[in-house]
Formats: sequence, C-alpha cells, structure tokens
Amino acid sequence: MSIDGPPILDTGEAQLSEDDFQRIARIAKAGWGLNLDPAKKPLIRSRLGRRLKAVGLTDFKAYCAVIESGDTVESEHFVSALTTNVTHFYRETHHFETIETEFAASLAARAKAGHRIRIWSAGCSSGQEPYSLAASLLAVLPDAARYDVKILATDIDLGVLKTAQSGLYEAKTAAFPTPQLKARVFDPAQEPAARDIAVRPELKALITFRRLNLVQPWPFAGQFQIVMCRNVAIYFDKATQKTLWERFSEILAPDGLLFIGHSERIPNPPELGLSPIGITSYRKINAKN
Repeated sequence: MSIDGPPILDTGEAQLSEDDFQRIARIAKAGWGLNLDPAKKPLIRSRLGRRLKAVGLTDFKAYCAVIESGDTVESEHFVSALTTNVTHFYRETHHFETIETEFAASLAARAKAGHRIRIWSAGCSSGQEPYSLAASLLAVLPDAARYDVKILATDIDLGVLKTAQSGLYEAKTAAFPTPQLKARVFDPAQEPAARDIAVRPELKALITFRRLNLVQPWPFAGQFQIVMCRNVAIYFDKATQKTLWERFSEILAPDGLLFIGHSERIPNPPELGLSPIGITSYRKINAKN
C-alpha cells in the first residue's frame, strides 16, 4: 500500500485549500493512521475530486463532512482513493528465500508435531504476497493441508481484497522473477490465450482474507511464526510506526520472522526482542526489556 502513483484524470473544478487538505489529513490519520505528504496535495485533489463528482458535491468541506459523519460506504472510497496498491508476485524475493532456506525445516517439523502454524500478510493488497507465501510454504511442506497451517491476509481496502479473494489475475500483468516461481502459483496448463488466469486451488485453501485496519485493535490473540508487513509502515508517522513494530513483536512466536519493506527500518530492534537476520528481515529472540 502506498500513497503514490500517477494521478487519475482531474474531472472536477473544486479547489483543495490548505485548510481542506489539513482536514483531510486529520481524518486520514485519525481513522486509518495515514500520514499524508503535503507534496501529494495535487494527487489527493485529483483523486478525491473524482469522489466529489460521484456523490454530487461541489467542495471538499462538504465531502469531509460526509466522511466525518461515519458514512461507511464513502469511507471505503475515501481510503481507496488515498492509497495505491503496488505489488507483484514474489516481490523482494530474498524474503521468500529466507523462509525456504532458513526456516523451512523447523516450520515443517513443528507442523508435523501437531503444532499450529500461523502466517500473516499484513497489508496484502490484491493478494500477490499471500499467494507467494502459500507457494513457498507448499514448496517446503507439500502436504500442508494435512496440518494446522493457515495464512491470514489482511488489508484495509475492500476493493483489493475482492481481487485477492477471487484469485484471478490478468495473464499479461502476472509478472514473476522466474518461470519456475510462476509455475508454483499458476498451473502452466491453463489456456495460454486466456485473459485471466487462476491461482492453484491448493494455495487458496491455505489463506483467509479479512479486512483489517492496522492502527485499530486486532481481533486475534494467538502468535504467528511469520509476519510480513511490507511497504505499509513507511506511510505512517514515526510514532505510529513504533507502535506497529511493538505490536508485531508482541504477536510473534519465539524465533518467529518479521519482514518489512525495502524502504522501512526498525530503530534499535533488540529493544523489541528482534534480531536482524538479513535485509529488512528480523527474528524474534527475547521478550522486550
């Protein structure tokens, strides 16, 4: 998830004043933890200007009032307009290599011994990340369906979650680092000329998709062996990031792995009981001091 990307065509005449922008920024921060960069003001005006037209409003003050009133439907559009979901399969491949080479044996042994295995893709966007996780998991534990192994995939945007749950992707945009990795996720026997291709059903069976706002209470208490939250925290302010890293550490099982985005850093990981084990990769070592 990122507040970035090309602006959509400006379709309205409404002007976004500094007061309006600050009000939108307060709403986005209070409700979703988003830290809106003032440099993105033209982009935000363009995207939310389209929402003004859609709901028949002529100014941003009135639109803010709609969001502040608690209109759940328009709030979904508001969040979707402010975030751009840029992802692809096996993005930052080294994270998946770490799972397969350094964590696979213990993960498989734990599952076969009857213990639960839980993996969380936090900020899963349109599903490429959790499906890549499922494919890596099946590469090291082909009979994962026999055991108590589950992947939780969450995002705040219902639109991208719908795509993720469908498991259908445009063939021309389903890019992978290698053909071998693509074959893990999609059956090569699918019609070569098909516009959309479907992920393997055994991958879908491992994943539960849910809507979740990361800055609000999380509706689960169990621990996770792996957490991926990549290219999400960079769009929060430093205080929100710190809280998020602390919460992830608390729900990581001993020796569990946390993976974050290439532009993100955790200051002083040992204070959170985390040890760096590679590029933007951390292992849970001890309880917080």
